[in-house]
Amino acid sequence: MDIIEVDGLTKRFGDFTAVDGISFRVGGGEIFGFLGPNGAGKSTTIKMLITLLKPTSGTALIDGHDINRDSSGVRNAIGYVPQMISVDGTLTAYENLMLMARLYDIPRTEQKERVLEMLSFLNLEDHADSLVRTFSGGMVRKMEVGQAMIHRPKALLLDEPTTGLDPVARNSVWEHLFELREKFGTTIFFSTHNMEEADEVSDRVAVMNRGKIAAIGGAEELKGKTGKPGATLEDAFIFFTGSKLQETGNFREIRRARKTEGRLG
Repeated sequence: MDIIEVDGLTKRFGDFTAVDGISFRVGGGEIFGFLGPNGAGKSTTIKMLITLLKPTSGTALIDGHDINRDSSGVRNAIGYVPQMISVDGTLTAYENLMLMARLYDIPRTEQKERVLEMLSFLNLEDHADSLVRTFSGGMVRKMEVGQAMIHRPKALLLDEPTTGLDPVARNSVWEHLFELREKFGTTIFFSTHNMEEADEVSDRVAVMNRGKIAAIGGAEELKGKTGKPGATLEDAFIFFTGSKLQETGNFREIRRARKTEGRLG
């Protein structure tokens, strides 16, 4: 069963088309990588899917809820982890998760149990009463995943989830994401410009470039279509788009990504 169904989704800002009539499906429990450079339209797509931006045209269904007509249903069906830090550093880990439990209207009798369960799942029980501003970048990102999953949504959408993390922290985050899929059957949709990450963790990837989807498929399938022995996913990106990853993007997007990296450490 498809959890995310996108049809002709388009977003224009004046004369600029950021997302240009894209269509794709993401199945239940699938890890789907949205691959492309800064400025390709990845973040704009995600913001439409989570109902923060209204599409110019086209639509999408999340677990059967229409992003144009049922925004509250969509928001109950998803968890979202943005690029920028979304935890409150002045609160403890327990307080951050409890706040989200209340915002998601989890029954009062279940809130404490749900928070403690999430802290255990994230291996953060020993840090429950520590201020989040004292956490490492990897711990902060795990906290954000925990916040997004506290209400047990069908789909988790992550925008550049491991930007600025060292390899050990990145692997730790993905271990927990794999466990989420195993335990809850969560569909994971994530954007990235990291070719190796997309290759390693995705069931399928969509190659996004200049607002359009150039190709969709398994990483091995896309690499095979290049006809190049030992092809990498970057080779596949060049094959389908005709450009290198670093040749696109704009100053604002790059500056924002680097700012995020600095804050996550």
